[in-house]
Amino acid sequence: MLEYIIIGILFFYTLNISVILRGVYKKYKKIPYEKLPTVTVIVAARNEEKNILRCLQSLDKLEYPEGKLEIIISNNNSVDNTGKIIDDFIQDKTRFIHLIPTEDDTHLKGKANALAKAINISKGEIIVTTDADCAVPPTWVETIASYYQDDVGMVMGYTTQETYDHFSGMQMMDFIYLLTIAAGTMNLDYALSAIGNNMSYRKTLYKQVGGYESIPFSVTEDFKLLQCIGDLNQYKIIYPLDQKALVVSEPCEDAITLYRQKKRWAVGGLESGVLGFLVLTISFISNLIMIVSPFIDLISGLLAIAFKMLIDIIVFTSILKSLKLLDKLKYFLTFQFYFITYVISLPFTLIKSRRVIWKDKVYEAS
Repeated sequence: MLEYIIIGILFFYTLNISVILRGVYKKYKKIPYEKLPTVTVIVAARNEEKNILRCLQSLDKLEYPEGKLEIIISNNNSVDNTGKIIDDFIQDKTRFIHLIPTEDDTHLKGKANALAKAINISKGEIIVTTDADCAVPPTWVETIASYYQDDVGMVMGYTTQETYDHFSGMQMMDFIYLLTIAAGTMNLDYALSAIGNNMSYRKTLYKQVGGYESIPFSVTEDFKLLQCIGDLNQYKIIYPLDQKALVVSEPCEDAITLYRQKKRWAVGGLESGVLGFLVLTISFISNLIMIVSPFIDLISGLLAIAFKMLIDIIVFTSILKSLKLLDKLKYFLTFQFYFITYVISLPFTLIKSRRVIWKDKVYEAS
């Protein structure tokens, strides 16, 4: 009986992955260089003195038609040296704007407020966002903007992470895995998830949904915006697998910060609807079977583990090769142990509490 249960679970897991990969490798046309739209890049930064210079240096190297790009650094009440580093760096660079947003009487706080204030003064047709702990390639904006055919309203890009050891390596693999699921489902017309450190959208659509001022509060404001724009059903939302748009972020420094990040994402993911719940359930059950089955039937359990790991390594090999990150496959086993642990434990954590701590602020999710 156990064998049939295992086969059934692994069948649905394999089917799920196959469908997702079909979406991941969907191809999209690009517009010619001379028709690239005007773009505003926005970075919301709070107490990022460790990372902001690296981010600014990479943004300064962006290749884009003259006069069509502006970069707004929205300094979200930093109390460290973030502001001084920004001012010193951009003093002779006309593409940059240093904005210090004020908080008004609306529900907007923190990052959402910093983004909203920046968008309100932006001049670009397309808004492109990243985070202060990220570095972007020179081809980033041009690549993202080139996908804005007339019927496209949002374009997402992949993010990887710097790898220094197995702790950071497993986080990098986790990013790639989760974004592959997001990309695959999005390209099949279901906006399951998004991440704001490599996100873009038409400013007209942002205004049409009322901006962050009209969007209900969420601990994952980027995902909430994605949902609101998706609900308009006016434009395509796409997630191309393109190495030239690959952003690199810094990993969490310690286990506590990583736990808080995963919990924040999980709380936000509770808003992803029926398909999101189905994808998470399949992942939960398939990983649970890897832990439980060897204790019930050793041979069947080991075969189940081997089969699932084979599927996963095929997926990672394909995606990492496309992103020119194949050397990172060495973190695969570390990622497997880490991923199984948090996928199994996270639902129980959410049952206990949905309090989110991020950037020294506490949020109570309903």
